[in-house]
Parts: sequence; structure tokens; C-alpha cells
Amino acid sequence: MNRALRRAAPAALATAAAVLLLAGCAGSADPKATDTPSAADCMDLPSGALSDGVKVEGDFGAVPTVTFDTPLEAEELQRTIAIEGDGDVTATGDSVNAVVSAFAGNSGTQLFSQPATIEAGGEGVYEAFLAGIDCVPTGSRTVTVAPASALYDGAGNENVGLAAGESVVIVVDVQEPLEAKEWTENVPEVKFGAEGEAPTVTLPDTAPPTDYQLKVLEEGDGDVVATGDTVTLNYQGTSWDTGEVFDQSYGGDPAQFSTDQVIQGFGAALVGQKVGTKLIVSIPPVYAYGTDPAAADLGGQTLVFLVEILDTKPAA
Repeated sequence: MNRALRRAAPAALATAAAVLLLAGCAGSADPKATDTPSAADCMDLPSGALSDGVKVEGDFGAVPTVTFDTPLEAEELQRTIAIEGDGDVTATGDSVNAVVSAFAGNSGTQLFSQPATIEAGGEGVYEAFLAGIDCVPTGSRTVTVAPASALYDGAGNENVGLAAGESVVIVVDVQEPLEAKEWTENVPEVKFGAEGEAPTVTLPDTAPPTDYQLKVLEEGDGDVVATGDTVTLNYQGTSWDTGEVFDQSYGGDPAQFSTDQVIQGFGAALVGQKVGTKLIVSIPPVYAYGTDPAAADLGGQTLVFLVEILDTKPAA
């Protein structure tokens, strides 16, 4: 799978966020997700001494520093709202952008800290992760203490260093829906080549933008891309930090994937656009592969994507 088309990768793993969040993707143990509440319900998530005892420091949306007494052994889910946001309350079916950080209960070691998009109440998403986004205002930071039974069926996840039977502490920063600013200054120069040739994107000699910015180079007149659509497109990804093209579909077959199976800033750039549109988008680390350079190959880097939308189909 191309790196540009992956969701945010867990710490040091070049794999999709599904490796962490979804049933059947944690490794050899074939775990199952816990049943989720109906659309009208919120989960029963009381706070308790364990979740209240977790100290979280650091800027919202960045990799947090988390301390708690170890070993931590949870018998039930507990959730404390460390920061209560003032945005819309999440509801079942929402695609929620979040920064998810997990810590081993036995040692307090960080297992991973990465952006992810989670469907609230989504089937197949582990209860321990759903708890962090369930029925809270956007802008909130939640602290969930989860027993081993609430994720990976108690089998742990050897890919991230979580032992079988081990409890976990999960800190989730529930972000506002992404909305790109219009990119008007220091926009890279784009030159499209002949058919079958890769385009050239020349970055300006400036610091990378700190905001999530998008410029439509050519507006199409086809169907509008909706959340969850399967989109066919060509793309080229360049790191602003290195100036190198790290991935692209040009020179091969167009890429095809769902808008909710990619890094946050990439998927959000597609939704609302028309088929035939060409655009360029600058994605800061918090909406790409996270702010921690050690967490992923592209961690801590601002990414620029040139995109040509060729087709879109509604989700099955």
C-alpha cells in the first residue's frame, strides 16, 4: 500500500490505523471488537480513581506527556474528561478526527501517538477507542482507562508492545472537523507534463505553512465527493521538510480508496470537491502522520499533495 493512502500509522509501523482500532487487524490473535451501543445511546463511561489519577500535560493535538501509578490494572472502562470542549457533541455515525495516544498500564510506556479518524459507534472499532470519542464536545481531551478485555480481546498487540492481559491508558484529543483555509500565499508552482508523465511541484523557499491550506487549481464539473466515497484519483506527495517526492500514483494506475481510509488532511481535501478538480493541499503534521518524528517515516513533517480527482462512487 502506498504511504500516501494509509491512515495515520501507529508508532514506528508502516501500517494503517486499522491495525490499532479495528477488529481482526492486531496481529495473530484474531481479536474481536466489543458490541457498540445503538445510534440513540451513549456508552456508560463513569470516571473513577484510575482515570482521574492519570496526569496529562502538553498542548492539545500534540503528543502528550502522561504519568500515572504503575502497574495500572483496570477491571472496567473508566473515562475522565480532562478538557471539555465547546464544539458539537459527537454522535453515532460521525467521522471524528482525533489524536489518539496509548500507554501501557504495566510500565506507563507510550505505545503510540497518532492522528486517526474514528467512526463514532462504528462497528468493529474496539470499545476502548470508541470510549474516547463517545458523546463528547469536539475540542475535548479524554482519558480512558481500559481493561485488556476492552481491546484486542485481551490478547495484547505485539506490534506496538502491549502485552496480553495488560490494561491500557488512552488519551484522545477530539478535534474540530477539518476545514482548509484558502491557500493564497507561497503556493508551490505546479507544471503538468504530457500524458503519462509526472507533474513537477516546486516548493517556495519559505518555512512550511502552519495552517491546513488548499488551493483549487482547476475546478471540475462532475459529481461531488462525499464522506466515505470511493474516489479514483492521481496524486503526488512531497515533503516540505525534505523537498522530496515520497509517493505518487503518476506513472502507474490511478489510486482508488475511501475518503475515510487515509490520513485526515488528505481525506478532508477531497470531500466537497467535484470530479475533474485539480487541487494542491498543504497538510501540517497534526493532520498527517503526527507531530512526533520518531512515530512514523513522515512524522513531524508538513506534506504537500497535488491531486487530480478522476471519479467518485458512494460508499457501499
